[in-house]
Amino acid sequence: MKNIWVLLILLFLLASCNSKQATKKQGLKNISYKPRVINTTDLGADPDDKQSMVRQLVSSNEFDIEGLIVATGCWRKTQSNTKMLDTLVEAYAAAYPNLNVHADGYPTPEYLKSISVVGQTGYGMDDVGTGKDSSGSELIIASADRDDPRPLWVMGWGGMNTIAQAIWKVRETRSEEGLKKFLSKLRLFDILGQDDAGAWIAKNFPDVFYIRATGVYGWQPPKNGDYQHNDIQSHGPLGAAYPDTQWATEGDSPAFMHIYPNGLNNPEQIEQGGWGGRFDLIKKAGIRSMSEVAKIEKDGETKYDPYYMYGNTEEGAEAIKRWNKGYDNDFAARMDWSIISNYKDANHHPVAVLSGNKTRSVLQMNASAGDKVELNAEGSTDPDGNTISYKWSFYDEPSSYDGSVSILNDTSIKASIEIPENSKGKNIHIILEIYDNGSPNLYAYRRMIINVNP
Repeated sequence: MKNIWVLLILLFLLASCNSKQATKKQGLKNISYKPRVINTTDLGADPDDKQSMVRQLVSSNEFDIEGLIVATGCWRKTQSNTKMLDTLVEAYAAAYPNLNVHADGYPTPEYLKSISVVGQTGYGMDDVGTGKDSSGSELIIASADRDDPRPLWVMGWGGMNTIAQAIWKVRETRSEEGLKKFLSKLRLFDILGQDDAGAWIAKNFPDVFYIRATGVYGWQPPKNGDYQHNDIQSHGPLGAAYPDTQWATEGDSPAFMHIYPNGLNNPEQIEQGGWGGRFDLIKKAGIRSMSEVAKIEKDGETKYDPYYMYGNTEEGAEAIKRWNKGYDNDFAARMDWSIISNYKDANHHPVAVLSGNKTRSVLQMNASAGDKVELNAEGSTDPDGNTISYKWSFYDEPSSYDGSVSILNDTSIKASIEIPENSKGKNIHIILEIYDNGSPNLYAYRRMIINVNP
């Protein structure tokens, strides 16, 4: 009987230990749905695709990644295999056991390998049409066809012709209603424009959700500086897979940073602004691709005029850079996780609670001009027991109210926002940032949109 009691006590202690570890990991356990994403990348054209892929992989617990597609573009006009991508996934595999200690939801290396495929092997619209289906285009179709209410974000780090092939096939093989349903699931995010396929999509399917981001330079830390060397590249297999910058650093990262579920923005509301930038609500005509596209074919895009896409606001990369401490430290901390096997030896993100709401959703409320609105971050926690600091700010650019807003106690757990008398019928975006005193200190965000009554 004594031995049975000893065994029961040991089992209780083991369960208690596991429970504590699980509780710690609640800091990053998903408390709102993950975005679905497929990345298409012209790996081999520029080292920055490898850089962006390392950041994506080390952040992959925050997304449902449904495809990693090797694609072409104006700087890489042919592709034949996934060897370069496989090397990056293998580096992730070496880091996976440690990453899995620090947060739930990291995909297995085997899963990532299973969704690593080749898209179009040739350049632009010349490789779209009958007999041009690829593993990548078929994967995009299969993902969009899944019975999942969430939109599917398909990112073009290179050209867009793999996505174009998927759309072309659906148009040719389904009814008009079937095509409409398929397109309604897609959210296309095109970095800079790197072939003529984006213009073809935008021209022929004007209702498709299509962002072409051109403000993707200038948000990064100094080129090949101490940050890259000390916080990224020195950190195990994934760090070793992060190459030096040749032209520009991580030009493709804003694609998935736009949909990063950190509480800062709703990526469908593109004017809100977040880690991936801010975009105009009205589509613009003729946002041109990189200059190399016109060199390959002079009228490669102009023959589709007019075509319309969502583009960056006039802030450009400054809309990203305003959050630099948050995304720089997030990447550095995750690289720490990749080489640290004990949870307690690394820092982890605090969890921001806004007026009792524990999700990462953007919130809205109504108020009247002249009101004093009370907001609070009570219940915000840090999984490591670190001290939390608070910062409340008025985010002017996405707000329809164009003026100043007074915030009382803007560095306290509770803040008071004075609604201006001349703000009737406008909205006011208030950002809550919380950050801990760990190393590196990590950020969490929430947004309250105050709609002022007419």
